[in-house]
Amino acid sequence: MADRTQKQKEILAIFNRHVQAELRGDLETTMATMTDHPHLYNMPNHMGGEGREAVRKFYRNHLVGKFWPPDVKMETISQTVDEHQLVEELRISFTHTTPIEWMLPGIAPTGKKVVIAFVVLVGIEKGKVSFEHIYWDQASVLAQIGLLNPTGLPIADATSALRLKPL
Repeated sequence: MADRTQKQKEILAIFNRHVQAELRGDLETTMATMTDHPHLYNMPNHMGGEGREAVRKFYRNHLVGKFWPPDVKMETISQTVDEHQLVEELRISFTHTTPIEWMLPGIAPTGKKVVIAFVVLVGIEKGKVSFEHIYWDQASVLAQIGLLNPTGLPIADATSALRLKPL
């Protein structure tokens, strides 16, 4: 990836600023990295928002400052960047010791270990994030925390995400 264009490097920098603000719990900086009319869709559970105020409300109530258990580990598997968007494949692992409202709304911590693959599509317009589309296998997460019996169902467990190797 050493031969990325300047535009691709700029897109990565914008995305990294956005994610770091989320992780720090900094709602104002998170929103400052976004366009005037962004949208965010967590595809598996239909959470997110359309428009600046709806995205702000989602972040404030479910994500920014309420993000992850202390043992969370995020590993980038691959990234594809063009002139207008970034696609990142990653593996996230954690122990479900705190509420994770954006992923498991209303579900109390179970103490179970979760390893899951994610794909995040991020649109960029005029130097800001215009959208995020986030995908993961919710059935696998629910099975791993003990809320869904995978017997007889085509549900992957943690080994599916563990098969992925970073480039």
